[in-house]
Amino acid sequence: MNIVFMGTPEFSVPSLKKLIDNFNVKAVFTQPDKPKGRGKKIAMSAVKEVALENDIPVYQPDRIKNHHEIIEKLKEINPDFIIVVAFGQILPKEILDIPKYACINLHASLLPKLRGAAPINWAIINGEAVSGNTTMLMDVGLDTGDMLLKDKVSITEYMTYGELHDILMERGGDLLVETINKYAKGEIVPEKQKDEDSNYAQTLNKESGRINWNNSSKNIVNLVRGLNPHPLAYSAYEEKNMKIHKAKALDKVYDKLPGTIIEVKDEGIVVACKEGSILIEVIQFPGKKAMRVNDYIRGNTIEAGVVLV
Repeated sequence: MNIVFMGTPEFSVPSLKKLIDNFNVKAVFTQPDKPKGRGKKIAMSAVKEVALENDIPVYQPDRIKNHHEIIEKLKEINPDFIIVVAFGQILPKEILDIPKYACINLHASLLPKLRGAAPINWAIINGEAVSGNTTMLMDVGLDTGDMLLKDKVSITEYMTYGELHDILMERGGDLLVETINKYAKGEIVPEKQKDEDSNYAQTLNKESGRINWNNSSKNIVNLVRGLNPHPLAYSAYEEKNMKIHKAKALDKVYDKLPGTIIEVKDEGIVVACKEGSILIEVIQFPGKKAMRVNDYIRGNTIEAGVVLV
């Protein structure tokens, strides 16, 4: 089975490795090398590194849909499947029609829920109890194609975005291998998505992490979990952004302005919310490392009565 793989970030890597182990990966497509880190050194994608280690040809079109040479190259390769995992570009119909069997995408949600760019974050931010991966036939829409197979994962009470990301990342490759083998044998009946049951995982930006203390304690803790380890939830303490790595919801209600620091103790910082309160356990100030509250207050002061904004 000849495969063309398209993907870019770390999430795509286990899937590529599984495909290399099970099929003939003829080419890898990934985003162009970009500046990375504080030094802004040009760095290749995680997927490109794996491809080069396995002597697989790599193509890095800036915009694949307008790149006629790349499209001709794909036709020349004549793949049985094109497999897409977090590639970062929309494929035009001309490419979708190239493979013998299909273009298949691995999406990190239980479609039609959470189509779009940040489904893992939003599964946790929204307080979902279950997430998973879905394989689907690609069409010209954004995650709107017919569904093939699903793999469900339970979201535990304190699970973070990073933890769910890693589980789905590792399990995605197995689901792809199963999907390819069964689809090629005609053992999967594609299932149309119901648009009325769909929603979209909005792209995250800096403002996505700002805590609204007029929210419930449960929703605020879900935001903290859903943005850990990055981009992280935050609130301003005396005009300095305090990133919050870990917190838990408390039932106790305080008759204080939401965001008011009620108490600072070794276990953490108790903050009043519109509904309930939270205990902030791990924090990070600009230019500093993340620290447990009990370690931070040994050499610094956080005062009760201050209102976080």
